[in-house]
Amino acid sequence: GMTRRPGRSAENDPSLNSLVNSNAQTICLVGKSSSFQVQNALGITEDENLSMINDSFNYLHSKKKEAIYDAEHFFDGFKQNKDYALKCLNTAFQSKVRWIVLCDTNGGTLPTEISDIIQEVKKTIPENKLGIHAHNDTENGVSNALVAVNNGVRHVQGTINGLGERCGNTNLVSLIPSLVLKTKFHTNIKKDNLKLLTKLSITLSDILNEPMAKNTPYVGENAF
Repeated sequence: GMTRRPGRSAENDPSLNSLVNSNAQTICLVGKSSSFQVQNALGITEDENLSMINDSFNYLHSKKKEAIYDAEHFFDGFKQNKDYALKCLNTAFQSKVRWIVLCDTNGGTLPTEISDIIQEVKKTIPENKLGIHAHNDTENGVSNALVAVNNGVRHVQGTINGLGERCGNTNLVSLIPSLVLKTKFHTNIKKDNLKLLTKLSITLSDILNEPMAKNTPYVGENAF
């Protein structure tokens, strides 16, 4: 869902309460972290956006929910107004969220930038609180996720087959075997279970009636 709407309390926000009243123990809220987006997309003040973040996550904490903050437009926001982007993250951190997810919402950030910016973020936010949400508009969704993990991030958001808006999100079918087979990072996924990824990927393509490309990494007919 999203943080509370401008001009109303978290307790009286119908969208937020529909999440709180669900059976979900973990709730992910999207909130702006870019000064440009706050002013031009939401049409509100920077302070009001910070209040929306603070109120929403304090409300989830009071309801004993595990909270995830998807810091929308974070990387673009950081490049445009570093101080405000970090202020959004710190507001969520003070509101006791479990994960603070750095979102490359427009998908235009390159791996070297991801690395440099995460190092800056870690000066104020512990790395065991950080997540990454990458888009594939520059074909860097998986690369950006791997770079983020190498820089201490421990929560990765992605989708099966990389499905998502525009060019898609981090492809978990590529990311998972890369983590398990190519790195020393510990996951709860057993190597023997990796063979299930091919069936999973093909099944989803069949359900959506989308032919699967032969050159799909790891699970495509031509891979290796």
